Amino acid sequence: MATIAVNGTTLYYELRGEGPPVVFISGGPGDAGFWPETADLLADGFTVLSYDRRGTSRSPRPEGWTSTSIDEQADDAAALLEALDLAPAVAYGHSAGGLILTSLAMRRPELLRGAVFHEPAFLTVTPEGRAVIEGLQGTVADAMARGGPPLAMELFLRWADGDEVYEAMDPAFRARMLDDGEVLFGVEMEALMGYLPTPDQLSRITVPSVVLGGAENREPDARLYCLYAAGQWAADGLGVPLVETPGAHLPQATHLREYVAIVRPILARLAASAPVEA
Repeated sequence: MATIAVNGTTLYYELRGEGPPVVFISGGPGDAGFWPETADLLADGFTVLSYDRRGTSRSPRPEGWTSTSIDEQADDAAALLEALDLAPAVAYGHSAGGLILTSLAMRRPELLRGAVFHEPAFLTVTPEGRAVIEGLQGTVADAMARGGPPLAMELFLRWADGDEVYEAMDPAFRARMLDDGEVLFGVEMEALMGYLPTPDQLSRITVPSVVLGGAENREPDARLYCLYAAGQWAADGLGVPLVETPGAHLPQATHLREYVAIVRPILARLAASAPVEA
C-alpha cells in the first residue's frame, strides 16, 4: 500500500507500467479501484497513476476536514504529480473527475501534456441534468433516512453505473465505496454540484484536450443522456469534437478492451504534445 503526504493530506496511490505518465482522476466516489484493469492493459506503454482522492477509501480523512472545493481537489492532483516527479502528464478525468481536471487545466497547465474529459459531470448545463440532480437529491435523502450513507451510495452507484455493473464489482472495491457515502454526500457533493466554468473559461484552456462520451448515452431518451450532453457542452466550449466510447458511463467495466483500443492512441497522441507554459 503506497501513500504519500501532499497538500496537507495523505493520498493512497497506485503506479503501473513504464512510459509517458498518465493520471486517472476518479469521480464520485474517488476510488482508484475504477482503473486497475485499464491500467494493466495500458502499462506496456504508459506509466499509469491512479489514486484515492482525499478522505476517500484508503486515503485517510484529514482531521477537521468538513468541506472541500474543486480547486482543492485539483491541487491534490497537482501536488501528487509533482511529488512523484510525473509532471508533465496526460490527465484523464472521469465524471466528477472531469470537473477536477478542468480546474487543473485552467490553473496548472504546465503540469499537463494533455487532458481527457470523460463525460464531465456538468449536470446543470441542460434541463435534463437539472432534473436529474433534483431527482438524485430526493433519492439520496430518502436513502439516508432509510439506511444512511451506505444505502445512499448504493443507489447512486446503481444510477451512475447500472445494476449489472454494480452487481459485478469486486466485493472489496464495492465495500470501500459504500463506506465513502459520508464523504461524498456530506463533504463533496455541494462542491461538485456548484462547480461550473463559463464557456469563455473553457475556451481559454490551452492544454490539448479530448472529450469522451458513451455511445449508449447519445440519444435524448437515454437514461444518462444528461452526462453525454454535459460532455458535448464541454467539447463545444473547448472547441474539440466529442469521441464516443462503447457502452454508457463506465466503459472500462462493460467494454474494457474496446474502450482501451479507443483510449490508447488518444493518450499516445496527447503524451507526445509539448507541455504548456503556465
